[in-house]
Amino acid sequence: MPQLGETVTEGTVTRWFKAVGDQVARDEPLFEVSTDKVDSEVPAPASGVLAEILVAEGDTVDVGTRLAVIGDSAGAPEPAPAPAGAEAAPASVPAAAPAAEAAPPTPPPAPAATPVAPPAPVPAPPAPPAPQAAAVSAPAGTVLSPMVRKLIADHGLDAASIPGTGVGGRITREDVEAAAGAPPAPGTAPAAPVAPAVPAPPPPATVVSGRDEIVPFSNIRRRTAEHMVRSKATSAHTLMVKEADYERVEQVRREHGRRFADEEGFNLTYLPFAARATVEALAEFPHLNASVGDDALIVHRDVHLGIAVDLDNEGLIVPVVHHAEELTLRGMARRIRDLADRARARRLSADDISGGTFSITNAGPFGTLITGAIINQPQVAILSTDGVSRKPVVIEAADGSEAIAIHSVGLLAATFDHRAVDGAYVARFLARVASLLAERDWAAEL
Repeated sequence: MPQLGETVTEGTVTRWFKAVGDQVARDEPLFEVSTDKVDSEVPAPASGVLAEILVAEGDTVDVGTRLAVIGDSAGAPEPAPAPAGAEAAPASVPAAAPAAEAAPPTPPPAPAATPVAPPAPVPAPPAPPAPQAAAVSAPAGTVLSPMVRKLIADHGLDAASIPGTGVGGRITREDVEAAAGAPPAPGTAPAAPVAPAVPAPPPPATVVSGRDEIVPFSNIRRRTAEHMVRSKATSAHTLMVKEADYERVEQVRREHGRRFADEEGFNLTYLPFAARATVEALAEFPHLNASVGDDALIVHRDVHLGIAVDLDNEGLIVPVVHHAEELTLRGMARRIRDLADRARARRLSADDISGGTFSITNAGPFGTLITGAIINQPQVAILSTDGVSRKPVVIEAADGSEAIAIHSVGLLAATFDHRAVDGAYVARFLARVASLLAERDWAAEL
């Protein structure tokens, strides 16, 4: 099973193009696989005869799982390649390995470490009312991050006994995990096991009546649900909203929209303007074009802009406009339209959905007011461009007096990870996006 996307961990075989005993040519489409990101035809990595099919149509398996065996022309299976021979397979399809040896990719580390040793069978003493992290003491001059302090408390370790490998001898997460996995020093009493966390009660059972319809989750709906729950559990989601004046954008659409549609074959919407303004603002506020690493913020210098696309109510996918900082307004509109069309036709490649650094979701065509979108991991922010409508606004006249005018106005709603940045930073970013939409000479750029 190939890895079709950097965050994809499994795929569903939806169709085999060959049956057992059929002749197969190298690079000929062999099977079709569906993931939460993309549907793709996978080529055969070698020529020969399809000797075995190990995963049936409709089965979902982990990336790296052995799916089939291609034998030589006499029908005998070819020997499994050695690990060093992975170059024999095309880059898009990992070299096959026996099913017993295949291992799914290691998932990202969970936010809280689990105890090293299982709890003893005897009941654990009741936990003290104060948080465990408060009991952690460190030698004078040693700085412990909240995460490291919690890990030390969870493992029942002594900070003074953990050698720090970070800058200036600082104790890192890896230092704590290494100390937790090391055997105790001679003469040292083992740490008492940590009481297991009390599991959350299961949700109440749903009562199904005779008139209810049960709609099984599709593969893309199931994967989307898992990704959304994981994102909420990972990031400290915070919502901030800013009103934006689209009147100058509206004027350009009125004056040049018909000619643009004749030249490009599609309408000029608000989205390319918002995308261009966002990319330019990210150059001034780069910490939103970033990912959270291990006790650090990874700032990306290239802007790879994800654009959420609805697949006709069947699911959601976020293709990526790579190097969006290099595009003009017209180029941005073309790229967004191309990705959206290919997404709905299920013709995206793995590269089209990989590497995003910031995302935009555009519910505006449906007249939404405010959308609190969920962050697309491992990014730290997502911007929702909601509905634009005609409203009375107060404007300043040339003589300094105020007047009421009718303008096109919409809201920009940013969901950001409060671990990465603070509200003031995001407020300035949104103000910059709004000012670009209101003041930029869009006609000249178009």
